[in-house]
This record gives sequence, C-alpha cells and structure tokens, in this order.
Amino acid sequence: MNKRTNQILIALVVLLTVSCKSKPEAENPDANIEEKVTENWISLFNGKNLDGWTPKIKGYDFGDNLHNTFRVEDGVIKVSYDGYDGKFNDAFGHLFYKTPFSNYRLKIQYRFTGDQISDGAGWATRNSGVMIHCQDPKEMAKDQNFPLSIEVQMLGGITEGQSRSTANLCTPGTNVVIDGTLITQHCTESNSETYYGDQWVNLEVEVYSDSLIIHKIDDKEVLRYSKPQYGGADMNEYNASYKDRIGETIKGGYISLQSESHPTEFRNIELFELMP
Repeated sequence: MNKRTNQILIALVVLLTVSCKSKPEAENPDANIEEKVTENWISLFNGKNLDGWTPKIKGYDFGDNLHNTFRVEDGVIKVSYDGYDGKFNDAFGHLFYKTPFSNYRLKIQYRFTGDQISDGAGWATRNSGVMIHCQDPKEMAKDQNFPLSIEVQMLGGITEGQSRSTANLCTPGTNVVIDGTLITQHCTESNSETYYGDQWVNLEVEVYSDSLIIHKIDDKEVLRYSKPQYGGADMNEYNASYKDRIGETIKGGYISLQSESHPTEFRNIELFELMP
C-alpha cells in the first residue's frame, strides 16, 4: 500500500466516524428539546430579596409594606405577622410582581406555618392564594380588600380526616365558565387531596389568556375553566370603570401573592411564557 492510498483510507475513516456521531442528532431533531424548554423558564423570585415585587395592603399606599408583612428569609418569601401586635384589623395584602402576563405556566411551592394571628377571620385559617389576571395594583383604592382578579386559592387541612381541597377558584370581581355554564358563586372547589401540616405543596397554573385556565397540584390537574370575565356580586368594591365592562373577558394581568392573616411561605416561583 503506497503512501497516497494510506492517506485516502485515513480520510474515509474520519469522515465515517463524524457521520456516525452526527446521525442520531439528525434523526432526532428534538433530542435536546427538554433542555431548550428548561432554559425558557424564568425565576420571578431571586431567593434573596423582593426585587420585582411590590406590596399593596388594605388601608395603605401601594409600596407600603406594613409591619414588614412580606419579607425574604432563608431563601423564601414569608408572610409574617410578628410585627402586628396581635391585631390584623382586616389588613388584607397582596404582593405584586412587576410584569403582567397573558399566556404562561406558573409554578409555585407554598406552605402554611405557625398559628393564625388572633383576630384573623375563621375562614382565613390556613388560607392564602396566588391571584392571576389582576388589575393594575396602582388602580386599587386605598381601602380595597382584594384586587379584581382570578384567585387560585390555597387551603391547608385543619382537622385530620376532614377534607379541605386546595388550588380552588375564587373570583373577586369576576366570573368564569365551567362546562359551558357561567359560574357566579364566589368560590369553586377543586378535586385535590388535602394537605396538612407545614409540608411544601407544588402548585402549577396553566393560563391561556381568556380561553382556558388549568390548576394543577403535584402535576395533576384538579380544576379547569374558561372565559374569565368581569362581573360578580362584589363589583361595587372596584373602580367604577370596571362596571361598564361586565361580561368582557380578561386576557391577562398581574400576578400577586396573598396575605390573609395566616403565616405562609412561598419559594421556587417560576414562569414559562407560552406563545399566544
């Protein structure tokens, strides 16, 4: 075998080796799709401070964090009442993220801790929520209890053996459609399990503008509905401009976390924006 032939054979071996290594990727263009999707999830909470989040508490101006209700400790957002001197006084609060969204998947881990502040309402025991499709918090009246929004209600079990679902639906100033029927009652239960104690619960909300919203717990669907819209028996609490929009569907809005009188913690708040 002469030198020229030997060089040609080596070149052919190299070309075949490169071709074989490239073939699986060419045959499976989606091989790295999960990695690409993972890169598109964004963290709404940096684990260090409340950058990007602003509180609005009933009776106080937007941005006034009464008694340091919302704080970051040990890498989690804490809703705390240790500065309230035992008096909640219906100071319902919401912590708003800076950017409105319309089509997205939102993941949050939450848990209830400790005891409810002494004068908190009975219904608010182990009760919190993430509000979606919220009105602009800067439009809220100073004494407004809740933003006009769709609430993904979080509940914790109280008495062992008594069911209390979570990822429910509540509708401050809104209505929705379920199975073709307009739902005007304030709250609708999901079919989730009951979660007791201070365990972390995995919540996910899948939002498709004004078309479809799905609640999930531990990756399992527990509730779905469509056509979120302005309305409801409590419309008198909201800005007069919304009364002229009853029945109009809500295509997007702000996201907020609640403070309703029971200590609560939130972590791993992530969002994946979907194509409209």
